[in-house]
Amino acid sequence: MYPSQPRNITIILLIALLSLLITAPLLAQQSFDIQSATDAYVNSLTAEQKASSDAYFEGGYWLQLWGLLYGLAVAWVLLRFKLSSRMRNRAERVTRFKPLQTAIYAIQYIVIAAVLVSPLTLYQNFFREHQYDLATQTFGAWFGEQMIGLGLNLILVSLLLMVLYGVIRRAPKTWWLWGTGVSVVFMFLLMMIAPVFISPLFNDYQPLEEGPLRESILSMARANGVPDDNVYQFDASRQTTRISANVSGFSGTTRISLNDNLLNRTTPEEVVAVMGHEMGHYVLNHGTKLIIQFGLVLAVGFAWLQWSFNIVQRRKGEAWDIRGIGDTAGLPLVIALISVYFFFATPVTNSIIRIAESEADIYGLHAVREPDGFARVAMRLSEYRKIDPGYWEEVIFYDHPSGRARVEMSMRWKAENLDQR
Repeated sequence: MYPSQPRNITIILLIALLSLLITAPLLAQQSFDIQSATDAYVNSLTAEQKASSDAYFEGGYWLQLWGLLYGLAVAWVLLRFKLSSRMRNRAERVTRFKPLQTAIYAIQYIVIAAVLVSPLTLYQNFFREHQYDLATQTFGAWFGEQMIGLGLNLILVSLLLMVLYGVIRRAPKTWWLWGTGVSVVFMFLLMMIAPVFISPLFNDYQPLEEGPLRESILSMARANGVPDDNVYQFDASRQTTRISANVSGFSGTTRISLNDNLLNRTTPEEVVAVMGHEMGHYVLNHGTKLIIQFGLVLAVGFAWLQWSFNIVQRRKGEAWDIRGIGDTAGLPLVIALISVYFFFATPVTNSIIRIAESEADIYGLHAVREPDGFARVAMRLSEYRKIDPGYWEEVIFYDHPSGRARVEMSMRWKAENLDQR
């Protein structure tokens, strides 16, 4: 009997070792506390940082309301004092060609509306951004870009309005359906041309320098079916301190881009975590899906516009000299009514975007396998996003997952993949 003891001990040791190999990953997962890891990241913010972030983001809630009220006041001024009908009359004196009349009216409206809303624009986009150390531009540089944006609006918005008003005149009862189709096509065209023709008007795009980071991003692109053989960096630091990146474009205009703030303020692990998220948007076809989803939201909005415009027009049409919804003089009323609709639809539109962002977050975690890198990026975004909102606050006001939600998602992924890292 005694000679068999060493063999029994060997078997017992082998069983113990096998058991340890099997249970080690489970023990590791049990020892990693997702909530504690999340709290550690969130609590890394100082009280001053959290207060600044909360104040900036919560102030944005009020700006949505003030923006709506300010816009309604501008519309009322243009209608009440018949400035809008005078612009239409001026366009009709210039030409009898309806599309050209629409374009002439649109140019007048865009310029006058920009002037009237300029005090709010100046506060919101310049002074407030500097107040929270998020902007880097001088007033002259900022104003120059505002003029470029105004020029783009004069071209693009005028073209869109020419088509939409043409549709309204030809199908006064069903225009809201056809108008939705026109708007969806317009959004697709914008998505296609923006990376090549619009973005370079505001920033200088240059190929990312050769090196391990560039090769890592391109390798990720090839592995995930993103059709681009280059990576571009752009000089966002001359405008803002925010980090950002994107995989933009459509049908041959796809471009992988990241800004210099991301390169200069984060680690390589954080950069690839961000790029994995952005490639997730492309692979999951979020651009097309979001346009279709917003097209459905817009269809409901146009139906609301058709109904509400007719009610207001019957009551105020004569006083404001508006002939009907196909009359360009009614554009301020159109903008006011659609603004009210989208204000109350904010939880819906924000949730549509937030769900897509969450999907891209998960995709990026699987593609890059850098949960801590992604968590650190989520914390950096706390500079201008409230890190830890309440449930309904996030549902209503957030178009991205909150910082806490993103860190928690990263830590959950980490816990489930500890044995594979």
